[in-house]
Amino acid sequence: MKYYKLLIISLIAATMLSGKKDVRPVYKDESAPLDSRVEDLLSRMTLEEKVGQMSQFVGIEHIKASEASMKASDLKNNTAMAFYPGFPIDSVISWTENGNIGSFLHVITLKEANYLQSLAMKSRLQIPIIFGIDAIHGNANAPDNTVYPTNIGIACSFDTTLAYKIARETALEMRAMNMHWTFNPNVEVARDPRWGRVGETFGEDPYLVSLMGAECVRGYQGNFGQDGVLACIKHFVGGSEPINGCNGAPADLSERTLREVFFPPFEKGVDAGAMSLMTAHNELNGIPCHTNEWLLKDILRGEWKFKGLVVSDWMDMEHVHDLHATAESLKEAYYQAIMAGEDMHMHGIHWNEDVCELVREGRIPESRIDESVRKILAVKFRLGLFEHPYADPAKTMDVRLCPEHRATALEAARESIVLLKNDGLLPLSPSKYKKVLVTGINADDPNILGDWSAAQKPENVTTILEGLRQVSPKTDFVFVDQSWDPRNMSPAKVEEAAEKARGCDLNIVVAGEYMFRARWEERTGGEDSDRSDIDLVGLQNELIRKVAASGKPTVLVLVTGRPLGVVWPAEHLPAIVCSWEPGMYGGQAVAEILYGKVTPSAKLAVTIPRSVGQIQMVYNHKPSQYFHPYVMKPSTPLWPFGFGLSYTKYDYSDMSVANDTIARGQSLKVSVKVTNSGKMAGDEIVQLYIRDCYSMVTRPVKELKDFARIHLGAGESKTVEFSVTPDKLEYLDKNLKPIEEPGEFIVMIGSSSDDSDLLKKSFFVQ
Repeated sequence: MKYYKLLIISLIAATMLSGKKDVRPVYKDESAPLDSRVEDLLSRMTLEEKVGQMSQFVGIEHIKASEASMKASDLKNNTAMAFYPGFPIDSVISWTENGNIGSFLHVITLKEANYLQSLAMKSRLQIPIIFGIDAIHGNANAPDNTVYPTNIGIACSFDTTLAYKIARETALEMRAMNMHWTFNPNVEVARDPRWGRVGETFGEDPYLVSLMGAECVRGYQGNFGQDGVLACIKHFVGGSEPINGCNGAPADLSERTLREVFFPPFEKGVDAGAMSLMTAHNELNGIPCHTNEWLLKDILRGEWKFKGLVVSDWMDMEHVHDLHATAESLKEAYYQAIMAGEDMHMHGIHWNEDVCELVREGRIPESRIDESVRKILAVKFRLGLFEHPYADPAKTMDVRLCPEHRATALEAARESIVLLKNDGLLPLSPSKYKKVLVTGINADDPNILGDWSAAQKPENVTTILEGLRQVSPKTDFVFVDQSWDPRNMSPAKVEEAAEKARGCDLNIVVAGEYMFRARWEERTGGEDSDRSDIDLVGLQNELIRKVAASGKPTVLVLVTGRPLGVVWPAEHLPAIVCSWEPGMYGGQAVAEILYGKVTPSAKLAVTIPRSVGQIQMVYNHKPSQYFHPYVMKPSTPLWPFGFGLSYTKYDYSDMSVANDTIARGQSLKVSVKVTNSGKMAGDEIVQLYIRDCYSMVTRPVKELKDFARIHLGAGESKTVEFSVTPDKLEYLDKNLKPIEEPGEFIVMIGSSSDDSDLLKKSFFVQ
């Protein structure tokens, strides 16, 4: 603080000595040091302007749409739409012109973003707005942008360079729309498939989630300036393992589980330079995350030295009062959140007046407000918003949906599709299967875009039916439309598909979940669409069985954001493909996989259980978890983590460990020979797991510690080498301190986490 006081004094002195009334403020001088600009601007701000910078509102067009479709009573439980009862849009305009709003979200057009920015430029200090948007897989929540596969699909590619590339391209498209802050990456570790947001995550493994999340952070932020956007690691923490599978439900997690499973991706995101973090809806061990000082002060800022800003999630400060009931009033909730470490409020109308009152009453020191505002202003300076508050409408489409980004979206879809079962049916032969039935809720629907997607122009979306016709133009595809709503499927349409299947050579059923946000109330997956089971909804199972009863080969294609317990299809159908939420070119990519134009390469980033009764079902469980197996049903998953088939065959051999014994602190070289013994070129994802055989604290049966994505031509072999560094052997001891314990370790290398797919060697640490 002494440094900042001296800095302010020197700035004031310099201004007085100049003797000029029209001297340019330091904060408007692009060549001035960042800290100088921040402190100069902060010194000129009123309390109301400071608190306004900590305030985020929804956009004007969003307010209009919400007012037209909602009642005030709908607002409490709605997490997608909002307006401000009793406060007309003119109030929001006035607050913006007066510098009392620092950020907007749910602004989805360049026109509105530039307009709102023009209002901020009328304010006394002309502090620009920072626009946030849920750009989860591309800036897909706004129209006319490239829509990539969702995060779970990217995780199944095990391609960290792809994660970086998508984030980098997303940042460019966002800036072309005058948007600066993406509420991504979601680095929660997904361990409950009932939870509707699994598709928004990078799966169940902390190591894989950490790597993918860190690359997203680097890709989004770049070097900041005009082509970077602010990354936001979310949601801190535990929301992905709620006690009942429901979004925002309580999480009861030990500190060990937090530190071993849920914290690592956030810490890696901080290490990668993430400059914002969003707290989770849920309470953690009885304390709402939004008022949890241990999380925000002790862990985030204390242990990890996080320097960025913390933003609340949708109305979650309000929920401290009206849901969690740990604050007697809204004003008290704001007090608790700010003092715990929150920096920006999403969203609402009473923030400014209540927080200003709290400062004037002496409960919140103005210096605490200054801490938050410094972070917000610093981000705006780093993004170049003071010099470039607008985006150019004439140039926006030179970036958005450009050929390079479209190509990335297609390649990402190809890399994210997992072949789960193939009894020799795939790839399909057009000459053999000349007449093909195509049916199912996801066969010809924009739902293929996935959650967090706005409606896109039809010419920018390739459905699976369209992709099939494009890739195999001579095939006669007979389409039976099942509509898009699995909960209201027509029995007559199911019978029609069954009848037509008998006259076809092959059947393709495209089933799964429904995530499309334009039909929010009818969704079965995605945000706030949590389920008490993981079965196919509605008549989808009946459709599959009746079509398969035709006696013709039947392929099941799943479009979903969560693992589905498709037990009957797994036991009775010859081929199953999981496309996840493959984005704008998902239909083309699925068709290319089915017809062998592309060899499938993706591996599961989550375990797929057989039923909800198996939850929790993760690969890195403790040794005692299945000591007593289930009766009546198997204790094994339907498909394990890391699993995925190909059209070629990969043989693993000649596994080598450089030394049988190493000293603590030393690294160990491990290698394996991988041979493509099939007839097609392809990519294989080589996975390395480690088990600590005996330890003071129980350890998982195996943990992913490294992987490599390699390309092999038919008949080609490569030796893949890994370095087992000391950090890969560490764990937390009884006192939750990192330790590399002497003893025996088993290193495993193979094509999935299943024991039958792994080669194993032991080594010892002395």
